[in-house]
Amino acid sequence: MPFLNFLWDALKEMASGSRLYWGWVGGLLALIGIGVWNYLHQLGTGLVITGMSDQVSWGLYISNFTFLVGIAASAVLLVIPAYIFNRPDIKDVVLLGEGIAVAAVAMAMMFVVADLGRPDRAWHALPFLGVFNWPLSLLAWDMLVLSGYFALNVGIPLYMLYCYYVGREPNHKYYFPVIVLAIVWAISIHTVTAFLLSANPARPFWHTALLGPRFIASAFASGPALIILVFQVIRRVTDYPVHQEVIRTLAWIMAVAMQINLFFVIAELFTDFYNEGTHAASIRYLFLGLHGFDSLRPWIWTALALNLVAVVILTIHPLRNRMPWLNLACVAAFAGIWIEKGMGLVLPGFIPTPLGEIFEYVPTAHEVAISAGIWATGVLVFTLLAKGAIPIKLGTRRYGQPRGGAVKRS
Repeated sequence: MPFLNFLWDALKEMASGSRLYWGWVGGLLALIGIGVWNYLHQLGTGLVITGMSDQVSWGLYISNFTFLVGIAASAVLLVIPAYIFNRPDIKDVVLLGEGIAVAAVAMAMMFVVADLGRPDRAWHALPFLGVFNWPLSLLAWDMLVLSGYFALNVGIPLYMLYCYYVGREPNHKYYFPVIVLAIVWAISIHTVTAFLLSANPARPFWHTALLGPRFIASAFASGPALIILVFQVIRRVTDYPVHQEVIRTLAWIMAVAMQINLFFVIAELFTDFYNEGTHAASIRYLFLGLHGFDSLRPWIWTALALNLVAVVILTIHPLRNRMPWLNLACVAAFAGIWIEKGMGLVLPGFIPTPLGEIFEYVPTAHEVAISAGIWATGVLVFTLLAKGAIPIKLGTRRYGQPRGGAVKRS
């Protein structure tokens, strides 16, 4: 059957490569192994080995989760110009963007599992087996949108690549309605994630209508930053054509999103500090410290400095068009938003507690190792997906044809 041959040829591509490729895969597997060992220790001992507590019950795991959902949603920035505005240069790379989305959603789900003290009890929330509690529960909505988005970003590229493999054009009337659905779904996954936090009136730091728009703006900045960096690596180590105009388009989108995100931050700072009340205790703790506690202050000021550097570079047109400066802006924006949406958003929502107590959180080595293992798993997933897809998209792997050798140095 052609489809089985398609899967087999893709697997053979994933299992072949140079020393550089296997060194890269081996390094990722080593990180994954360390993460698995620490996770097994967490399963046996419990979440007591983490820095979390009854007062700060979300830490590094959920911080990464909120960030990665935004990375996954940002794939829509390639899908819209490729299929709605029919940009052929972006169509060439949109499958790689969807591969990043698949890896990001997979990592986000793994971080949620890592945050569960007893993941074996997760079946209680599954439809038909437990109490799914949909549509009342926001957690049920989050499970629905994440699993649905994952399925869409697997199914669409799979159909496209299979059509290329057997030598026919994908049928527009089949895939276009699904792509429109995926565009709406991409916005929904990060909106629902924001609603999970903002629907908590006992946590004033999260309880703001601006949280959803901030999530979308920051996602549309950090996502293109990662995509730009990944595309340059792919262009360097393979024969896959990534047009410079694609990178310029993503950089322009990133510039606008960074400016909007910075405006949102300023608006929240003004609202909380101009007429400061008890509800502003969390943001005061975050930016200035509270009653002598200030462990998050270096994090958020570092994030703010990185985001300002990125905004300045991206706003100045000559700098944005020079790749060394653009790469610096991408790294700064990615790191800055990771801090802002993680350590600078999830943690201060718990500090101080509704009773006014201050319990500071510091991630343990176990949490860092598990998190590194999950990130390595996501990078490995994308590496394998790209390795299998690139020869098919280039036309050097076709049904009934011998291997043509698509990859140059991967």
